[in-house]
Amino acid sequence: MTDKERLQKVIAHAGVASRRKAEKLITDGKVTVNGKVVTELGTKVGGNDDVEVEGVPIDKEEPVYYLLYKPRGVISSVSDDKGRKVVTDFLPEVKERIFPVGRLDYDTSGLMLLTNDGEFANKLMHPSHEVDKVYVAKTKGIPSSDHMKQMKKGMNIDGEYLKAVHSKVMSTDSKKNTAIVQVILHEGKNRQVRRMFEALGFPLDKLKRERYGSLDLKGLNAGDYRPLKPIEVKQLRQLAEKSVE
Repeated sequence: MTDKERLQKVIAHAGVASRRKAEKLITDGKVTVNGKVVTELGTKVGGNDDVEVEGVPIDKEEPVYYLLYKPRGVISSVSDDKGRKVVTDFLPEVKERIFPVGRLDYDTSGLMLLTNDGEFANKLMHPSHEVDKVYVAKTKGIPSSDHMKQMKKGMNIDGEYLKAVHSKVMSTDSKKNTAIVQVILHEGKNRQVRRMFEALGFPLDKLKRERYGSLDLKGLNAGDYRPLKPIEVKQLRQLAEKSVE
């Protein structure tokens, strides 16, 4: 980091807290710069300044952004106490301390974002962030158009309101009694697509996230990753900031 940046932005970029939480940490006197407590929100710091939050130094790494094609049977985390494979295992050359933006459950494959930019991640995961997340599911049983309407209308499951922005049956196999269904979400609640189909009586055989905003898995196989292009980061950031404001 060469240019000086606002202290709360530096803390957020380091993944310590959201920018709003970082501001509270500063005003509460829990942040020091070069050993001195700083409570002014306008304070700017550079690459040579030592910043500590509650006594812990923060890493001022350059922000990095990656797209991963997560395989099935992988945990959306940076570590697992049961020793199972995690998403960061697929990016061994990346030296920065990256983490996944949101999660895909263990049995779901598809597009995931990983970064060390905490502020960027927090904005993307904000509830008001309306980016299209496109899933393709293989169902056991063949849902009807009424079932698709129900998903778009919304469903109360275990006290939670779950809703798809769009859902349609792409193809069916009457011999195997299966269907391929596309579902688009804006929210990303825990196991949302699976829970909606299970509630309708159609457990899933497979589930894959094929698209996130304008990003897709083109040219990648399961387990492959690539850095995001600057224009892709910019587009995601604009989307996130537009919906959070």
